[in-house]
Amino acid sequence: MLKREDIRNVAIIAHVDHGKTTLVDQMLKQSGTFRDNQTVGERVMDSGDLERERGITILSKNTAINYNGIKINIVDTPGHADFGGEVERILKMVNGVVLLVDAFEGPMPQTRFVLQNALDLDLPVIVCINKIDRPDQRTKEVVDEVFELFMELGASDEQLDFPIIYASAKNGFAYLDEPKNNMSDLFETIIKFIPAPESNINSLQLLISALDYNDYVGRIGVGKIENGEINLNDEVFITNMHSQETPKSLRISKLYVFDGLNKKEVTHAKFGDIVAVAGIENIKIGDTICSKDNIVPLEFSKISEPTISMNFSVNDSPFAGQEGKFVTSRHLRDRLLKELNTNVSLRVEETDSADVFKVSGRGELHLAVLIETMRREGYEFQVSKPEVLFKKINNELCEPIELVTIDVPEDFSGTIISKLGIRKGEMLAFDALRENFVRLKFLVPSRGLIGYRNEFIKDTRGNGVINNIFHGYEKYKGEIVSRNYGSLVAFETGVAVAYGLFNAQERGELFIKPGDKVYTGMVVGKNSRLGDIEVNVCKKKQLTNMRASGSDEALILTPAIILTLEQALDFINDDELIELTPKNFRIRKKILDAKQRSRKK
Repeated sequence: MLKREDIRNVAIIAHVDHGKTTLVDQMLKQSGTFRDNQTVGERVMDSGDLERERGITILSKNTAINYNGIKINIVDTPGHADFGGEVERILKMVNGVVLLVDAFEGPMPQTRFVLQNALDLDLPVIVCINKIDRPDQRTKEVVDEVFELFMELGASDEQLDFPIIYASAKNGFAYLDEPKNNMSDLFETIIKFIPAPESNINSLQLLISALDYNDYVGRIGVGKIENGEINLNDEVFITNMHSQETPKSLRISKLYVFDGLNKKEVTHAKFGDIVAVAGIENIKIGDTICSKDNIVPLEFSKISEPTISMNFSVNDSPFAGQEGKFVTSRHLRDRLLKELNTNVSLRVEETDSADVFKVSGRGELHLAVLIETMRREGYEFQVSKPEVLFKKINNELCEPIELVTIDVPEDFSGTIISKLGIRKGEMLAFDALRENFVRLKFLVPSRGLIGYRNEFIKDTRGNGVINNIFHGYEKYKGEIVSRNYGSLVAFETGVAVAYGLFNAQERGELFIKPGDKVYTGMVVGKNSRLGDIEVNVCKKKQLTNMRASGSDEALILTPAIILTLEQALDFINDDELIELTPKNFRIRKKILDAKQRSRKK
């Protein structure tokens, strides 16, 4: 058995917003990765625009630091449940994890999910209680809750003997026993507690656990060398445990290791190294690169299946082609297939129509991030209302169920229980937290949560926190009323004017303002009652001899509600679409003509 004491491979795992990326920032800074005179922003690992705007990690990132002559490869993983597919496979690359837990919130749904994955792989866990500088921190109680979670998940005696680090990633300190003003204890604990990589054979076995993409070299496979060593231009074979295909022979044209935030091109790497290889066409997650004397694939669990889908289609509205750069079905198809190169939890299927593609993912946020990314890249297209994916299990119709955890002031708990009850939610727990807050837990059908998030924010006046994670498939729960309001639909094509909007706002809430272009069949607002109403927002006041010059100035318009993409996805009904362009998104009826819509009912 060979061992490499000069390297450690560790993943940072946690619930969303518990401070993973900020912690990695500090580790990079304090390890000397950056020059003394180098300007470094916050959350440098969240390199994507959407990641920075939303404050979440979407794609896992690899980095490496050197501490006292030992290289520590660090993987910063997503914390949001919709990107759980990233976490599952990344753990295959490491020998241990740092579990980050907020000193106030304690273990949350995603904490359970990522910890369960780590324990199932028998990985040692370092627990890091972060944000201990919060005025409302409850560090002692949170440590007890973490220990209870380990017990609940069936941790072994060895796994229960975990070290505890107390940290404030924001302020740059982490310590075991005595407070310090740096993170040396965290580095030392990783080196001491995370096992060094071992190899029991000399033949190459490299498991691909992540994918990157580059327009110049194509797909890039990222993974840990489990056994043996690899050299540039080596002849190797590629195989997969879940595939019946004959192993293919190929040569390694590009080989990289991670150094700080960058990839460094090398000619040689050996077991324990996390490397990136290029030049392998159609390389997939779960592939094993082997030497020709030992073509044996490594075990790899299949990626979790999607639970929600929606149709992506070519924009066919009256405003089609006016704002987008990529507008055809070929553009749309090529972009969606390209996304499959790196987005392993995504599924893209052709439909009966050449202009429509069924896209399935892990949740609304997962698909919303893809939609927003494509829109910013210049694509123009339409999407339908999200739908859950049902399954037949033992000849019974089953649907995906989410475990929902809600932290909310106790005064709002009755409303939450009532609303989730209507959505077929089953309450599991009602626990008191400090300062008049309670934690509610429910099992709710995934389709019951579509459109609920915005309602939740209103019902709790922004004081509640809701988190959900996939629980499993259960028997179909029955019909759920999707929404208790209708849409305000534009009667004609033109430009919205104040007089028309003033008359329309009596019917409900408007999504547009004066000067916005509209077309027949476009949804311009929310009807306060059930059913759709046609409104003429382009209607101008008739001129008369008696009209005073300043009469229009008395019109008082309620400010329009500007929806976010997720709010629009929550709002639309089965007979509606969202039209997306690089500059705008609009809600519209699938059938624009009012007479044809009424015949269809």
